[in-house]
Amino acid sequence: MPLDDRLLEILVCPKCKAELEYRVGEVEEALLCHACGLKFEVDEGIPIMLIDEAKPL
Repeated sequence: MPLDDRLLEILVCPKCKAELEYRVGEVEEALLCHACGLKFEVDEGIPIMLIDEAKPL
């Protein structure tokens, strides 16, 4: 289930406040922060925006 465009407009990286890139693949959905190199997974349409749960790019 893709994220709503309005939500994507307001979401920023919780660590550095940079813009996020929304990426949808066959296996996973994620929000990527290229500024600090973190990937925030999207689980069943819900972005997991916790810094401790983020993974490196």
